[in-house]
Order: sequence, then C-alpha cells, then structure tokens
Amino acid sequence: MFKYNRPLLSAALLTTAMMAGGCSSLERLSAIGEKPALAAIENPVAQPGYKPVQMPMPKPEVASYNANSLWRSGSRAFFKDQRAHQIGDILTVTVNFTDKANIANETQRSRTNKEDSGVTDFLGSKLISNPATSVLPGRLLTADGSSSSDGKGSVQRQENLQTSVAAVVTQLLPNGNLVVEGKQEIRVNYEIRELIVAGIVRPEDIQSDNTIDSAKIAQARIAYGGRGQISDVQQPRYGQQVMDVLLPF
Repeated sequence: MFKYNRPLLSAALLTTAMMAGGCSSLERLSAIGEKPALAAIENPVAQPGYKPVQMPMPKPEVASYNANSLWRSGSRAFFKDQRAHQIGDILTVTVNFTDKANIANETQRSRTNKEDSGVTDFLGSKLISNPATSVLPGRLLTADGSSSSDGKGSVQRQENLQTSVAAVVTQLLPNGNLVVEGKQEIRVNYEIRELIVAGIVRPEDIQSDNTIDSAKIAQARIAYGGRGQISDVQQPRYGQQVMDVLLPF
C-alpha cells in the first residue's frame, strides 16, 4: 500500500500554489508606478475560441425595376422604411416595467357537530331487575366533533425595471406579426448581468425610430438577473437546497 507523508504533501501543494501565484505577483510588482497598458487592437476572428455568429436571415429577394418608374417592386413605401419588418432585422425594445401589488386575505371557518342517539326503554328494561339491565342497550351512538381554521395571507410587491435592449426578428408569422428575441450580457468584474426579452410584436406598433415598448409585446418573456460570485454567495448551498426539498419538516 502506498503511504504518503502528510506534512510533505502539504508543503508541496503550498509551494506549487506560491509558484503559480508568483508570476502574477512579479508582474504586479514590475508595474508599480507605471500606467496601465492598453490592450493592443487584434483581429477578433483570429482569437482562440472564436465562433462565427449564426442568426436567422431573410430569403434573398431579387430587385426588379419597372421601366420609367422610380417604384421598386416589394417596397413598403416610396421612401425606404427603416423599421424592422423581416427576419434578421434589428429593433430596440424599451423595457419599462413598473409593478406594485398589495394584497391581504383572511379566511376564518368554524364548525361544531354533535350526534347523540339511544334507546330509553328497550323491551321493558325498566321492569327487569339488575344485573340484566346492564347488558341491554342504552346509548347506541354518541359523537362530538368540532373544527376550526384561520388562514391569513398577504402580498407586498414593488418592482421597477427601466432599460432597453436590441432584439432580432427571428420569425415572420403568416399574419405579418414578428417574433423577436433579444439578449444582453454585461460583465462587471466577476459578475454578469443578463437581460432577455422575447415575444410577438405587430409591425404597426413599431415606432418610426424603430423602437417598441415592452407593454406592446404579446406573450412577452422578460428575464433580468445575474450570475457570478455575488449571485453565487446569495444562493443557498446545493446540499441545503436538497435538504429543503427532501425533509418533510
């Protein structure tokens, strides 16, 4: 059986960790008093891990012009409409969500039941002397029951979210409505904030500046949250979450 020396192993691990962090420490020491250097402009396509973006694209349309006419077939207006209208177009969704709710409910219920039945004189039991009367039926059924419940509940919620995100038209429905979806990620230090917006919009609701309010999006799905070190600390540990589900008390 292989035996190891615990103090020796601990010293080796500590030495390895110090050597790994030593390079970073030397770089920081060499930059004392110097201005932070700007990163060089590089070709993003040549970076390791680069993946080309694939998005839904409209079918190619061949432009045809009529003789002696300024009108092009397929145009939606004489002047080009800058609003999103086909797959792959981009529009800006203005998220203006304000929700406030204050609900209080109370329910009280009380019930009392009593059942009592019997035979006062069974086959002339009053004429029979003891101990025969002791075996004759007297009270046949006596039951008492009572129940009561008192339930209270209250909800106090106030939410406010104001932001904007660019969305891409991913699908064109047969009636002309547009299915849009937008995602935005912002990383600050070791925390990522993520905003997701998806739903169905009418072309008529898109404003002239190619924006639409989130209140006019049907089947809207809006998610705002984050992930990273701060979000991880705010969540209970996996073991605690498992115990909360399994424990019956």
